[in-house]
Amino acid sequence: MTSALDQHREANAHSPHLAAALEAVKDRGIEYIYYQGITVTGRVVGKVMPARHLERTAVKGVQQHRTAVANLQTTRDGVLLGGGVNAAEYTAIPDLDTFAVLPWDTSFARVFCRLYEPDHLSENAGAAYSCDSRGLLKRVHADFTARTGLEMRTGCEPEMTWEGEGLEAHFRPESSPAYHIEHLERNRPIVKKVIAYAQALGLDMIEGDYEDEFQVELNFMYDHADLTADRLVTYRQICKQVARELGIQASFMPKPTTGQMGNGCHHNFSLWRDGVNVLENPGVTELHLSEEGRHALGGLLAHSAGAMLVNGSTVNSYKRYWDAGQFAPSKINWGLDNKTCTVRLSANGRLEYKLPDAAVNPYLSHTLMIAACEDGLKNAIDPGAPTVGSSYEGEQDARFPRLPLTLGEAIAAFDSDQVIKSAFGPELSQLLIDFHADEWARFCGHVTDWERQMYWDDTP
Repeated sequence: MTSALDQHREANAHSPHLAAALEAVKDRGIEYIYYQGITVTGRVVGKVMPARHLERTAVKGVQQHRTAVANLQTTRDGVLLGGGVNAAEYTAIPDLDTFAVLPWDTSFARVFCRLYEPDHLSENAGAAYSCDSRGLLKRVHADFTARTGLEMRTGCEPEMTWEGEGLEAHFRPESSPAYHIEHLERNRPIVKKVIAYAQALGLDMIEGDYEDEFQVELNFMYDHADLTADRLVTYRQICKQVARELGIQASFMPKPTTGQMGNGCHHNFSLWRDGVNVLENPGVTELHLSEEGRHALGGLLAHSAGAMLVNGSTVNSYKRYWDAGQFAPSKINWGLDNKTCTVRLSANGRLEYKLPDAAVNPYLSHTLMIAACEDGLKNAIDPGAPTVGSSYEGEQDARFPRLPLTLGEAIAAFDSDQVIKSAFGPELSQLLIDFHADEWARFCGHVTDWERQMYWDDTP
């Protein structure tokens, strides 16, 4: 039987995208290419190669030690996560339809890759590498479509913080600079460069605003979830490049400062079949959700506790959910245009999932959303009545678990959610648990500035 690796190689060898890329290399003077893979935390890893080797590497691929998918992270006990030093490499094969020239240096291009077991293994040779989050989303989404006829379309709202000399934020005390054009003007160099580079790399930029002190959000058009995930990663790389050029810093840290708005990455989604959005009832004008939409929503809510290990993947992530009144959810619920809820019906046919933060791995977040929605559709899970009023008051809906409010709680909730773990597979699920459990242990053993301030002179 032909392996997944061989099928990808064969497709690349005869792909019109290969011919187009080779032509671009020749006509545009491209000298180098980044071959990009994605780690479990959403970090971009890979290799750079001279562009003259594209025709060969498009089929052969590039090799990388598999522990790269866990950021080559060693635990406190000295264990190299992802297989150890003696683990086999994976083979990264480019998806040639993602080949693009970098607008800030047109001698460089990049291409996203999917990861495979090497073909020399005695078992599972050439199989899709189970810890490749980008490849996982493609497989899960394709299987979901084959079973249900549905595809998930999403748009992300990536918030982020900019810091550096020359950046200013001045506004009335006890108010917010949100939506203030004057603050966009003060950040005009950032806005212009990010939008220009993003559009050059295929992102259809649609709107943006100044969200809070030093926080800017620039959005791109929604699309098939697989494309949205790639575009979010590309957007992050663009922002880092713009920061370098302007001599400032750009961060997707979920909660940079106490009392300041956290950096979220809300996922707006809809489900489509045969070109029709099934979340919407045609002819109904008031804010509403179809029966299929309600069941998909019910599944998403039922698995949101287990999903927190992905949606809030760092120790810092949970500072965002603790800061009540800052528009981040603190309970698992939904509402009609209610910005305090976990899921907001923001328009007919569109749901906004507010748990993912700016550091989220978008391939994992979209994978779990698909798995949760399908479980809701299969089991007709009822989301109940929408929350009226502020979610920060009142009790948690008893039908859904409590929202984990620390990384430690999120690890336990993920480990008990068999639907999400089944979608991720045993190897990736265990790697996520091991990676984040080590991070939680490191934090729990670390003395912070807050502790010094609280306890240094507290006794006697």
